Amino acid sequence: MQKLTIKQYATKYKLSIYNVIKMTKSGELNIETVEENGKEKVYILLEDLPKQKLKKEPKQEKSYKNLQEENDLLKEEIKRLKKALKLCKQKD
Repeated sequence: MQKLTIKQYATKYKLSIYNVIKMTKSGELNIETVEENGKEKVYILLEDLPKQKLKKEPKQEKSYKNLQEENDLLKEEIKRLKKALKLCKQKD
């Protein structure tokens, strides 16, 4: 069983500290409160976490084909803008 502080958990899973505190208050994360040096410290227990909550990475939905199409559209847009810029320069 691994214990992490709120700050460590937030940096490990790239979340804000506020969101981690919110998750602990709502019960989404299992916590353990320990008194150290006269202060209460909250630790998040990692062993009991479901796998789906650990992965907060966005999924890539675009395929290679879609990226290629988008790239071609952007190239056409650049060509169109260059022509418009050339026309503007000729008018001056």
